[in-house]
Amino acid sequence: MARGIPYAWLQLSHDKLKLLAAVGGISFAIMLVFMQLGLRAALFDSSVRLHRTMDYDLIMLSPRTPFLSQSRSFPRNRLQQVLGIPGVESVSPMYVAQARYYYEGSPGTHRNALTFGIDPRRQKMHLPGVQEQLALLERPDVVLMDKFSRSEFGPAVRARAAGESIELQLNDRHVTVVGLFALGTSFGIDGSIITSDLNFQRIFPTREPGMIELGLISLKAGANVAAVQEAIRAGTPRDVLVLTVAEYVAREIAYWNGSTPIGYVFSLGAVIGVLVGLIIVYQILFSDVQSHLAEYATLKAMGYTQGFLRNLIFKEAAILSVLGFVPALGLSILLYDQTARATQLPMTMTLERGGMVFGVTLAMCALSGLLAIRKLQGIDPAEVF
Repeated sequence: MARGIPYAWLQLSHDKLKLLAAVGGISFAIMLVFMQLGLRAALFDSSVRLHRTMDYDLIMLSPRTPFLSQSRSFPRNRLQQVLGIPGVESVSPMYVAQARYYYEGSPGTHRNALTFGIDPRRQKMHLPGVQEQLALLERPDVVLMDKFSRSEFGPAVRARAAGESIELQLNDRHVTVVGLFALGTSFGIDGSIITSDLNFQRIFPTREPGMIELGLISLKAGANVAAVQEAIRAGTPRDVLVLTVAEYVAREIAYWNGSTPIGYVFSLGAVIGVLVGLIIVYQILFSDVQSHLAEYATLKAMGYTQGFLRNLIFKEAAILSVLGFVPALGLSILLYDQTARATQLPMTMTLERGGMVFGVTLAMCALSGLLAIRKLQGIDPAEVF
């Protein structure tokens, strides 16, 4: 017996090919968990990126709005009514609608682009490339385009990035792209356009000018957000909602998590990954116990307790969890990066997610060990030999 080397490691490393196959199977299961959790987080994070970049304390929207890209309209005068409420400093309307997008540089590409109409003199959006180009939007028939839109929008984005003059067709209106900004796609948004409120009306001429989709409300310094929110709710009809930033973000996430199958599918995928890993580790440990039953019986005959044998199996499970987790983490980081590049979704590995998955991996392997240990219960050396 080699001194200083744990029995558990010797037991596992005795058959190196078997150990390699075991680690590969466990790593695959852990990668499946990482990818499902990463995509689920990307679903939520991408759906609220814009919500977190607008400069507002409260937001007004229609209660019929399910999520951002399907915003419903409400009368603009509802927003104007709040100006007389103590604590309110300013309001800014935002128009939101899907426009039919066509660029002759990519023939056959007809997509929907989520188009935002804002007042460039009052709106503040903390998106890279927006604030410094707001003055350009005061010109007629000009727009800013998201450089991180899906690949179908790529030809126009690349041409504008190269300094070319780009003309698009949004609905039946020809507009010029005067700049790019950085937002990114989501599960409900393929590409985004920002323009002025006046240009928005030109792109959507059949819309009623008095109807808006979002109302951004800024409060005076030191104002009590909850008190002002309650005052606005009391002074406006029930055909609008007034939410804080956190409430608006939570409402959007709740839609994607509960009202669509996407969040459920990703959560189910993570659970399946754990179950796959559980089965793999159980089969490995059970096979180890089965093939070394005589050795375990000998140890018991020599005076080793049931607790020693149980700890041996648990140590094997812990070693397998670490050996499977490390390569899975590295490969998952690479897959996150490739997915983010291909889809423009915010796929990033976080310390919290890594720690959570490692904890789940340890629990998964421990449970597998617990199931495998049942084979050792009541083992009788006399029966084995």
